Formats: sequence, C-alpha cells, structure tokens
Amino acid sequence: MNYKELLAQAAELDRQIAAARETEAAAALAEIKTKIADFGFTVEDVFSAKKTRKLRELSGPRYRDPDTGATWSGMGREPLWIKGKDREAFSIMGNLFDA
Repeated sequence: MNYKELLAQAAELDRQIAAARETEAAAALAEIKTKIADFGFTVEDVFSAKKTRKLRELSGPRYRDPDTGATWSGMGREPLWIKGKDREAFSIMGNLFDA
C-alpha cells in the first residue's frame, strides 16, 4: 500500500467512526431519557454535584514567624520558616500566655 491509499483508508475509517458514534450516542441518549422518565429524576438529581466531603472549618493562624510576621494555620504544606523546627516556639496561643 502506498501513502495515498492509506490516507483514503484513514478517511473512510474516520467516516465510519463518526457514523458509529452518532448511532450509538443516539441510542444511549434514548436509554438515558427513558430511565429519567421511568424513575422521575429531576435536573437537579441528574446534574447536581453532591459534596461527600465535609469542608473543614476555617481556622485562624496558629503559628507566627517572629521575623516576618507571616502566619500559618497548621494545615497544608509547612512554610520554610517553620519546617523542621519546634512548632511550639512559633505558637501564637503559647505566646499569648507567656506575656
């Protein structure tokens, strides 16, 4: 086979793929519509994004860098200024009681 013949085959396959997709998509959509009607689903039932995870309460800063004043809540990646160090030394609550 030469290049032009392969291109012609590719074009024919693309046409067949598009036709098969159209036929199968129409059948799938008809089935979905039937299921929605059978069970009485609403748009919200079908398309709503239910959140399964509870969102954490927003907490204020728990640690402060005395040099820059930068704060960190203790959640997520450790900032470089506290990484590998004793967190108690940077605790905001601990500092409130020292005064």
